[in-house]
Amino acid sequence: MQTRFYIKPCHSGNHLVLLLCLTLSLATSAGATDNNFYLDTKHGWFWYETPPPELDEPEIKPDPAIKLRIIPSLDNYTIDDLWNLHPDDFQELLNNLQKKAVQAPDEQNIMEYLTMQDIARRKALAYTNATMYVTQKYGDLFNVNQVYPAAGPGVTARVQMQQQEIVQTINQAAANHALLFFVSPGCGFCEQQAQILAYFIDKYGWQIKTVDTSRDLNAATRFNITTSPTLLLIKKGQDDYMTVAGGVITLTELERKLYRAIRYLQGDTKGDNFLMYQFQKGSAFDPTSILDKGEQPWQKQKTP
Repeated sequence: MQTRFYIKPCHSGNHLVLLLCLTLSLATSAGATDNNFYLDTKHGWFWYETPPPELDEPEIKPDPAIKLRIIPSLDNYTIDDLWNLHPDDFQELLNNLQKKAVQAPDEQNIMEYLTMQDIARRKALAYTNATMYVTQKYGDLFNVNQVYPAAGPGVTARVQMQQQEIVQTINQAAANHALLFFVSPGCGFCEQQAQILAYFIDKYGWQIKTVDTSRDLNAATRFNITTSPTLLLIKKGQDDYMTVAGGVITLTELERKLYRAIRYLQGDTKGDNFLMYQFQKGSAFDPTSILDKGEQPWQKQKTP
């Protein structure tokens, strides 16, 4: 910025007066120039002003043609390469070639995608065949058909074995087990369940004690009974108990649930094998039995 100086005219011939006029002119010019500085003396780095918003850079949309060109082609692979690809890499390549074929459905792109599909089908077939081979060779480990057959005669035999075990277990437990039958006044479901329990008593001769929760509040509180009817299994000389059922259940369902509760209180089962029958112990239906087999099949295959 260029500063211009104006000398005010003086009508005196005295040099002292002329010098005074020049000084006044300079002061007037300087005051006009520096006035904004004195009005803004506090402005600086610590003025705590909100910075101006940053302008977002315009979004650059990718060119669809460029995206198409970066999809790999099967020209870069051999059949051996494709066959031995990691499943994740194979799936990614298959998906990309499918997108490429959909976007540009020419003969070459569709041929590459169908080739990948065919390889995937063959890999799945190879896996299925190998699985069937291993399960047949090591049938005692991986084949559940021996304890849970699917053929008609096998199903009949399995049901008979289960029923025999249920009846035998309930009969043996009658001497030191009992059922508590919790009811409440005006409970129509309790009346229906009482009729079913009458058939159960005739068949097994069990002791069943009916508890009215409206009169025996201590029993209801002790066993945390909140609904009726409720059937509870107790064992002589043991504080633990087991809920058999809440609500109305059939005789067949009562037998099955009671069988499981008896085995649990006797320590024959735990939470992880609660549904297991005795004849299934050590089989593929015994979850933790694999932990007791010592050397595993894959280790035996490595033994020279």
